[in-house]
Amino acid sequence: MAAAARAAHLLVDDEPFVFRDTVASTLLGDHAAEPLGYHRTHGDHLVLSSARAQVTARSHYAERRLAELAAGGLDQYVVLGAGLDTFAYRSDPGRPPRVFEVDHPATQQWKRDLAAAAGLAQPENLAFVPVDFESGDLMDALSAAGFDPGRPALVSWLGVAMYLTPEAIAATLAAVGRLAPGSELIMEYGLPPDLRDERGRASGELILPAAAERGEPWLSLFTPDDLSALLKQHGLEAAEHVRQADCVDPALWERSDGLRPADLCRLTRAVVTGAA
Repeated sequence: MAAAARAAHLLVDDEPFVFRDTVASTLLGDHAAEPLGYHRTHGDHLVLSSARAQVTARSHYAERRLAELAAGGLDQYVVLGAGLDTFAYRSDPGRPPRVFEVDHPATQQWKRDLAAAAGLAQPENLAFVPVDFESGDLMDALSAAGFDPGRPALVSWLGVAMYLTPEAIAATLAAVGRLAPGSELIMEYGLPPDLRDERGRASGELILPAAAERGEPWLSLFTPDDLSALLKQHGLEAAEHVRQADCVDPALWERSDGLRPADLCRLTRAVVTGAA
Protein backbone atom coordinates (compact mmCIF):
# COMPACT_ATOMS: atom_id res chain seq x y z
CA MET A 1 0.00 0.00 0.00
CA ALA A 2 2.86 2.41 0.76
CA ALA A 3 4.59 1.72 -2.55
CA ALA A 4 1.29 2.08 -4.41
CA ALA A 5 0.65 5.43 -2.70
CA ARG A 6 4.10 6.69 -3.73
CA ALA A 7 3.48 5.55 -7.30
CA ALA A 8 -0.04 6.97 -7.35
CA HIS A 9 1.18 10.40 -6.25
CA LEU A 10 2.78 10.89 -9.68
CA LEU A 11 -0.40 9.78 -11.46
CA VAL A 12 -3.20 11.29 -9.37
CA ASP A 13 -1.90 14.47 -7.76
CA ASP A 14 -0.95 17.71 -9.45
CA GLU A 15 2.47 19.28 -9.49
CA PRO A 16 4.43 20.29 -7.53
CA PHE A 17 5.13 16.72 -6.48
CA VAL A 18 6.07 16.16 -2.85
CA PHE A 19 8.25 13.17 -3.73
CA ARG A 20 9.16 11.36 -6.95
CA ASP A 21 9.32 7.59 -6.69
CA THR A 22 9.81 6.58 -10.30
CA VAL A 23 10.45 2.90 -9.52
CA ALA A 24 7.56 1.91 -7.22
CA SER A 25 5.10 1.13 -10.01
CA THR A 26 7.66 -0.99 -11.85
CA LEU A 27 8.53 -2.89 -8.67
CA LEU A 28 4.87 -3.61 -7.94
CA GLY A 29 4.43 -5.15 -11.37
CA ASP A 30 1.16 -7.05 -11.64
CA HIS A 31 0.27 -5.93 -8.11
CA ALA A 32 0.09 -2.28 -9.23
CA ALA A 33 -3.12 -2.30 -11.24
CA GLU A 34 -5.64 -2.74 -8.43
CA PRO A 35 -4.31 -0.21 -5.86
CA LEU A 36 -3.45 2.34 -8.55
CA GLY A 37 -6.95 1.90 -9.92
CA TYR A 38 -8.38 2.77 -6.50
CA HIS A 39 -6.24 5.91 -6.34
CA ARG A 40 -7.25 6.95 -9.85
CA THR A 41 -10.95 6.40 -9.21
CA HIS A 42 -11.23 7.47 -5.57
CA GLY A 43 -8.13 9.62 -5.14
CA ASP A 44 -9.90 12.28 -3.09
CA HIS A 45 -11.05 9.74 -0.48
CA LEU A 46 -9.58 10.65 2.91
CA VAL A 47 -7.82 7.30 3.38
CA LEU A 48 -6.16 7.33 -0.04
CA SER A 49 -5.21 11.01 -0.11
CA SER A 50 -3.90 10.73 3.47
CA ALA A 51 -1.80 7.72 2.50
CA ARG A 52 -0.23 9.61 -0.39
CA ALA A 53 0.50 12.63 1.78
CA GLN A 54 2.00 10.48 4.53
CA VAL A 55 4.34 8.34 2.45
CA THR A 56 5.55 11.15 0.21
CA ALA A 57 6.22 13.61 3.03
CA ARG A 58 8.11 11.13 5.18
CA SER A 59 10.22 9.87 2.25
CA HIS A 60 11.01 13.43 1.20
CA TYR A 61 12.20 14.27 4.70
CA ALA A 62 14.31 11.12 5.15
CA GLU A 63 16.00 11.26 1.76
CA ARG A 64 16.69 14.99 2.06
CA ARG A 65 18.44 14.39 5.38
CA LEU A 66 20.35 11.48 3.85
CA ALA A 67 21.59 13.74 1.05
CA GLU A 68 22.74 16.32 3.60
CA LEU A 69 24.66 13.74 5.64
CA ALA A 70 26.11 12.01 2.58
CA ALA A 71 27.46 15.36 1.38
CA GLY A 72 29.38 15.47 4.68
CA GLY A 73 30.85 12.01 4.19
CA LEU A 74 28.29 9.62 5.70
CA ASP A 75 28.32 6.39 3.70
CA GLN A 76 25.92 3.96 5.46
CA TYR A 77 22.13 4.07 5.25
CA VAL A 78 19.99 1.56 7.14
CA VAL A 79 16.32 1.20 6.20
CA LEU A 80 14.45 -0.60 8.98
CA GLY A 81 11.24 -2.31 7.86
CA ALA A 82 12.19 -1.45 4.28
CA GLY A 83 9.16 -3.08 2.66
CA LEU A 84 9.11 -1.97 -0.97
CA ASP A 85 11.42 1.01 -0.46
CA THR A 86 13.10 1.93 -3.73
CA PHE A 87 15.87 4.34 -2.72
CA ALA A 88 18.66 1.92 -3.64
CA TYR A 89 17.14 1.43 -7.10
CA ARG A 90 16.91 5.18 -7.68
CA SER A 91 20.35 6.18 -6.39
CA ASP A 92 23.71 6.18 -8.16
CA PRO A 93 25.21 2.70 -7.49
CA GLY A 94 28.72 4.06 -7.93
CA ARG A 95 28.45 6.53 -5.07
CA PRO A 96 27.83 6.25 -1.33
CA PRO A 97 25.90 5.51 0.70
CA ARG A 98 25.79 1.75 1.04
CA VAL A 99 22.17 0.78 1.68
CA PHE A 100 21.21 -1.91 4.20
CA GLU A 101 17.55 -2.93 3.90
CA VAL A 102 16.30 -4.63 7.06
CA ASP A 103 13.00 -6.48 7.04
CA HIS A 104 11.20 -9.68 7.99
CA PRO A 105 12.67 -12.55 5.96
CA ALA A 106 9.37 -13.41 4.24
CA THR A 107 8.65 -9.80 3.30
CA GLN A 108 12.17 -9.35 2.02
CA GLN A 109 12.01 -12.47 -0.13
CA TRP A 110 8.72 -11.22 -1.59
CA LYS A 111 10.39 -7.95 -2.54
CA ARG A 112 13.33 -9.74 -4.13
CA ASP A 113 10.93 -11.89 -6.15
CA LEU A 114 9.03 -8.78 -7.30
CA ALA A 115 12.28 -7.07 -8.31
CA ALA A 116 13.40 -10.12 -10.29
CA ALA A 117 10.03 -10.37 -12.04
CA ALA A 118 10.24 -6.66 -12.91
CA GLY A 119 13.74 -7.04 -14.32
CA LEU A 120 15.27 -4.85 -11.62
CA ALA A 121 18.81 -6.03 -10.88
CA GLN A 122 20.00 -5.77 -7.30
CA PRO A 123 21.97 -2.51 -7.02
CA GLU A 124 25.65 -2.87 -6.19
CA ASN A 125 25.26 -0.65 -3.15
CA LEU A 126 22.35 -2.63 -1.65
CA ALA A 127 22.59 -5.34 1.02
CA PHE A 128 19.51 -7.25 2.18
CA VAL A 129 19.39 -7.91 5.94
CA PRO A 130 16.64 -10.37 6.99
CA VAL A 131 15.54 -9.79 10.61
CA ASP A 132 12.38 -10.35 12.64
CA PHE A 133 12.10 -7.23 14.84
CA GLU A 134 10.22 -9.15 17.52
CA SER A 135 12.93 -11.76 18.01
CA GLY A 136 16.05 -11.17 15.88
CA ASP A 137 19.34 -9.45 16.76
CA LEU A 138 19.60 -6.36 14.57
CA MET A 139 23.29 -5.63 15.09
CA ASP A 140 24.40 -9.19 14.45
CA ALA A 141 22.41 -9.27 11.22
CA LEU A 142 23.78 -5.91 10.06
CA SER A 143 27.37 -6.88 10.82
CA ALA A 144 26.93 -10.12 8.88
CA ALA A 145 25.83 -8.04 5.87
CA GLY A 146 28.96 -5.89 5.94
CA PHE A 147 27.77 -2.96 8.05
CA ASP A 148 30.55 -1.19 9.95
CA PRO A 149 29.29 -0.30 13.47
CA GLY A 150 32.36 1.87 14.00
CA ARG A 151 31.25 4.42 11.39
CA PRO A 152 28.19 6.68 11.63
CA ALA A 153 25.02 5.79 9.75
CA LEU A 154 21.59 7.21 9.09
CA VAL A 155 18.79 4.86 10.11
CA SER A 156 15.29 5.40 8.74
CA TRP A 157 12.37 3.65 10.41
CA LEU A 158 9.21 4.70 8.63
CA GLY A 159 5.74 3.21 8.85
CA VAL A 160 6.78 0.43 11.23
CA ALA A 161 6.90 1.36 14.92
CA MET A 162 3.14 1.74 15.36
CA TYR A 163 2.72 -1.95 14.45
CA LEU A 164 5.29 -3.21 16.97
CA THR A 165 5.05 -3.98 20.66
CA PRO A 166 6.71 -1.56 23.10
CA GLU A 167 9.25 -4.29 23.85
CA ALA A 168 10.26 -4.63 20.20
CA ILE A 169 10.56 -0.86 19.84
CA ALA A 170 12.75 -0.61 22.94
CA ALA A 171 14.99 -3.44 21.72
CA THR A 172 15.43 -1.78 18.33
CA LEU A 173 16.20 1.61 19.88
CA ALA A 174 18.74 -0.07 22.16
CA ALA A 175 20.47 -1.49 19.08
CA VAL A 176 20.43 1.84 17.24
CA GLY A 177 21.74 3.57 20.36
CA ARG A 178 24.86 1.38 20.17
CA LEU A 179 25.81 2.73 16.74
CA ALA A 180 28.74 5.09 16.37
CA PRO A 181 28.18 8.50 17.99
CA GLY A 182 26.84 10.97 15.45
CA SER A 183 24.63 8.37 13.81
CA GLU A 184 21.07 9.53 13.32
CA LEU A 185 17.64 7.91 13.45
CA ILE A 186 14.55 9.12 11.63
CA MET A 187 11.56 7.34 13.15
CA GLU A 188 7.87 7.66 12.34
CA TYR A 189 5.47 7.18 15.22
CA GLY A 190 1.72 7.31 15.79
CA LEU A 191 0.18 9.97 18.00
CA PRO A 192 -2.40 9.33 20.74
CA PRO A 193 -5.90 10.47 19.71
CA ASP A 194 -5.87 13.62 21.84
CA LEU A 195 -2.83 15.01 19.99
CA ARG A 196 -4.16 14.49 16.48
CA ASP A 197 -5.58 17.37 14.46
CA GLU A 198 -9.02 17.19 12.85
CA ARG A 199 -7.78 15.52 9.67
CA GLY A 200 -5.58 13.17 11.69
CA ARG A 201 -8.50 12.11 13.88
CA ALA A 202 -10.78 11.57 10.91
CA SER A 203 -8.24 9.51 8.97
CA GLY A 204 -7.27 7.56 12.09
CA GLU A 205 -10.88 6.59 12.69
CA LEU A 206 -10.89 4.95 9.25
CA ILE A 207 -7.32 3.66 8.98
CA LEU A 208 -6.79 2.05 12.39
CA PRO A 209 -9.84 -0.26 12.33
CA ALA A 210 -9.00 -1.30 8.77
CA ALA A 211 -5.42 -2.10 9.79
CA ALA A 212 -6.66 -4.19 12.72
CA GLU A 213 -9.07 -6.10 10.46
CA ARG A 214 -6.23 -7.15 8.16
CA GLY A 215 -4.20 -8.35 11.15
CA GLU A 216 -1.96 -5.30 11.57
CA PRO A 217 -3.28 -3.37 14.59
CA TRP A 218 -1.48 -0.29 15.87
CA LEU A 219 0.18 -1.49 19.07
CA SER A 220 2.27 1.51 20.12
CA LEU A 221 1.54 5.24 20.24
CA PHE A 222 3.72 8.02 21.69
CA THR A 223 3.55 11.63 22.73
CA PRO A 224 6.67 13.53 21.63
CA ASP A 225 7.79 13.90 25.25
CA ASP A 226 7.37 10.20 26.01
CA LEU A 227 9.28 9.19 22.90
CA SER A 228 12.06 11.67 23.67
CA ALA A 229 12.42 10.10 27.11
CA LEU A 230 12.53 6.60 25.65
CA LEU A 231 15.13 7.63 23.09
CA LYS A 232 17.27 9.15 25.85
CA GLN A 233 17.16 5.87 27.80
CA HIS A 234 18.84 4.20 24.83
CA GLY A 235 21.55 6.73 24.04
CA LEU A 236 19.67 8.88 21.54
CA GLU A 237 18.85 12.56 21.83
CA ALA A 238 15.77 13.83 20.00
CA ALA A 239 16.86 16.71 17.77
CA GLU A 240 13.36 17.49 16.53
CA HIS A 241 9.82 16.18 16.25
CA VAL A 242 8.30 17.02 12.89
CA ARG A 243 4.66 17.24 11.87
CA GLN A 244 3.76 15.98 8.42
CA ALA A 245 3.00 19.57 7.40
CA ASP A 246 6.58 20.54 8.24
CA CYS A 247 8.38 17.62 6.56
CA VAL A 248 8.63 19.52 3.28
CA ASP A 249 8.79 23.09 2.04
CA PRO A 250 5.46 24.73 2.95
CA ALA A 251 5.05 25.76 -0.68
CA LEU A 252 4.51 22.10 -1.57
CA TRP A 253 1.24 22.16 0.41
CA GLU A 254 -0.07 25.16 -1.59
CA ARG A 255 -1.95 22.89 -3.95
CA SER A 256 -4.77 22.83 -6.47
CA ASP A 257 -5.59 19.18 -5.66
CA GLY A 258 -6.88 17.54 -2.47
CA LEU A 259 -3.51 16.45 -1.04
CA ARG A 260 -3.27 17.78 2.52
CA PRO A 261 -1.09 16.94 5.54
CA ALA A 262 -2.58 15.33 8.65
CA ASP A 263 -1.25 15.17 12.19
CA LEU A 264 -1.79 11.45 12.78
CA CYS A 265 1.85 10.42 12.74
CA ARG A 266 5.02 12.43 13.25
CA LEU A 267 8.70 11.98 12.59
CA THR A 268 11.45 12.33 15.12
CA ARG A 269 15.09 12.85 14.19
CA ALA A 270 17.39 11.67 16.95
CA VAL A 271 21.19 11.63 17.26
CA VAL A 272 23.22 8.84 18.86
CA THR A 273 25.10 10.29 21.81
CA GLY A 274 26.68 7.10 23.15
CA ALA A 275 25.42 7.98 26.62
CA ALA A 276 23.20 4.94 27.17
